[in-house]
Amino acid sequence: MKKNRYPPGWDEGRVRRVLGHFDEQSDQEAVAEDDAAFEPPDQTVPDHTAIVVAVDLVPAVRDLLAQHEKDA
Repeated sequence: MKKNRYPPGWDEGRVRRVLGHFDEQSDQEAVAEDDAAFEPPDQTVPDHTAIVVAVDLVPAVRDLLAQHEKDA
């Protein structure tokens, strides 16, 4: 039998705790947790929508994002 391998810092106990967390959540709690993941406190996400960018502008947007991360 092959032994399970876990990422560094993880073990069976941690996996069981994480699974337990999600198993015990109500649907409403799960949705609220998912929504909160997309609302960083230092960013604005109007109406939870994505921004559509023309394909030919994607390289420029990527460059701007990379510069922003570098400056942060």
